Amino acid sequence: MVHLFAEGRPRVAPGGTRRGQLREKGALMDAEIGSRVRELRLWRGLNMRTAADLSGISHGYLGQIERGEKPVNNRQVLEALANAFRVAPSELTRKPDITATSSESHDAAAVLADLLGGWWVGEVPAAPGRPLPEVLADLAAFHASRNKSGKHGAGNYPTQVAKLAPLIRDLLAAAADPATSRQALAPLLTAYHVAGSVAARLRAPGLPSMAAERMQQVANELDDPVWQSVAGWGRAHFISSSNRLRQYELAAAVADTAPPERMETRGMANLTAALAAAAQGQNDVAETHLREATAIAEQIEPDVSPWPSGIMQFGRTNAGIFRVSIGVELGEGPRIAELASAVHPETISSGRQASFWTDLGRGLLESRQHRDEGVAAILKAEKLAPQQVHDNWFVRQAVGAHLGQTRQDSTGRELRGLAWRMGLATTG
Repeated sequence: MVHLFAEGRPRVAPGGTRRGQLREKGALMDAEIGSRVRELRLWRGLNMRTAADLSGISHGYLGQIERGEKPVNNRQVLEALANAFRVAPSELTRKPDITATSSESHDAAAVLADLLGGWWVGEVPAAPGRPLPEVLADLAAFHASRNKSGKHGAGNYPTQVAKLAPLIRDLLAAAADPATSRQALAPLLTAYHVAGSVAARLRAPGLPSMAAERMQQVANELDDPVWQSVAGWGRAHFISSSNRLRQYELAAAVADTAPPERMETRGMANLTAALAAAAQGQNDVAETHLREATAIAEQIEPDVSPWPSGIMQFGRTNAGIFRVSIGVELGEGPRIAELASAVHPETISSGRQASFWTDLGRGLLESRQHRDEGVAAILKAEKLAPQQVHDNWFVRQAVGAHLGQTRQDSTGRELRGLAWRMGLATTG
């Protein structure tokens, strides 16, 4: 059960004109994306009215965004604008990487690009050729660490890549050996999925889709409908914001056709389809898939299924987390606290817990009366997965929008400290 409370040591901010400076910082963030929206609109040769019609938002709202008077704080608006200008959403949110591990993240993305692009299934990279049982034991330990339900998981993304890359090389070698191929292929598919997930977190264009291609290659070698469906879901999952319509089509197809003996795939495909529908403003469709996923989750004994190792985490907990996330996308605001009250996030990995607290915090921040609870939720997410939270565009928007509204109390100090750690304020 969820309990909201503020955690962490307050960072005391200097007085004077600080609040005004923070208000200006939040306004600057809005102005930056507003300027980018206007730049892309003019580049496409669109007037304000046409751009508003194409994006499905009002002419007045678009004007407020361009003038920096309103933030872009949900997927639906961000992706609608990107679609109107025929660019990737990242073109609207691009910013210098200000994380403390920016050079390490760049190096990690380069390792993944070399690994995913350099070898196909059946090809053998230079690998030490370790015994397969040893490799599988190390992969199982990696998955367990990454999916650990505490804050001490597999580490940040560069650390995960450093652990994962040699495992994929070893599994490729084993998959090319007729004596070990059948044992190595399914674990290799799960390792490729993790590679795609980390690449997406590192904002490495093209690499998640390349990981999905490798998953499909493995599934083809296995020639098993169960793993074919897992690969199909992985493809839909990694399309994400680049094409929500196609993501929905692919996920819905898997939800309809995945073999019933592994209901986890059908469940996750329904959750992916629900998020894709919500991002397009299709509330009823999203709700239909959420209900289907929830019903499937009730048929699975654990709150979080251990199958397949390390990549889905389907069950009642994840279905509840998706419901909260989609509630935020659909603008349900503080009502998501009711949805969150039935979720037991402590039963799932630290990364998924962080996603839960992040989205809950964003939703609560929409209401002045729930600001303290919203800040507390985001701080919980930060403790669990700091890099994941600091790099989240929507969290950055939410924190920036509230900087100028903070009071000189403990919550205000916590929010300013968070802003400082995210690079949104010059001091904590």
